[in-house]
Amino acid sequence: MLAFLLYVIAPIFQSIAISFTEWDGLKESKFIGLANYAELAHDPDFRTALANNVIWLVGYLLAIPLGLALALFLNQTVFGIRAIKSMFFFPFVISQVVVGLVFSWFYDPTNGLLFHVLHFLGIPPVAVLSDERLVTYGIVAAGLYPQIAYCMILYLTGLNNVRADLIEAARLEGAKGWSLLWHVILPQLRPATFIAVVVTVVGSLRSFDMISIMTQGGPYGSSRVLAYYMYEQALSEYGYRMGYGTAIATVLFVIMLLYISFVLVRIWRQEKEL
Repeated sequence: MLAFLLYVIAPIFQSIAISFTEWDGLKESKFIGLANYAELAHDPDFRTALANNVIWLVGYLLAIPLGLALALFLNQTVFGIRAIKSMFFFPFVISQVVVGLVFSWFYDPTNGLLFHVLHFLGIPPVAVLSDERLVTYGIVAAGLYPQIAYCMILYLTGLNNVRADLIEAARLEGAKGWSLLWHVILPQLRPATFIAVVVTVVGSLRSFDMISIMTQGGPYGSSRVLAYYMYEQALSEYGYRMGYGTAIATVLFVIMLLYISFVLVRIWRQEKEL
């Protein structure tokens, strides 16, 4: 508890305090009140980053049903299924940096795999990472690659704890297919779903490394998210505006806090009903 207070809680309040100042990280800070937040309200780059975070959030949520579908597919007892599980598990254990580099090569409009696929289909090449309209969706697709594997692992673990007697009883009552999945299996996977949703949402809001590796916020800042914009303002060669960068981080923290509070309230109500 002492370490948690010292290294987590105290820095949160310290960061919030810095957001009310003008500070370059070296000289003495100057208190400016809500000026940083007022500037954020009129900053078009901040609005772009916030909109991209929403795209990340919506796109990342696809990892949950896709991970569930893969888990149901791999939850078999046939020959060679362990080797197949290892292939699907592999994206989760490799570094996000490696994933970003691989997808950068995949999107290469001159000799990438996507170029050859489109050429085979007779479609003109598309420079995904250079198109302001497509770049964020391309990076989200790259981020989904390991996130789907993580959700799959959570659901595979949950499926091992599903009660076989309930499934057999449901089948005797005539339940099968979607009815069996919706009314018998998914309720037992609620803990795995809760963890998958929380981790996926928090991961989408904290997205940084894929953007840094694949585009560095480009083209023209169109792929920035709040975490990367905070880095640019506070720590990169463009900024050293610690107060303004911390204000961005505080906004991101408040968004996460509201979401986590909403989830906890929902869980408390569900437990109370049970």
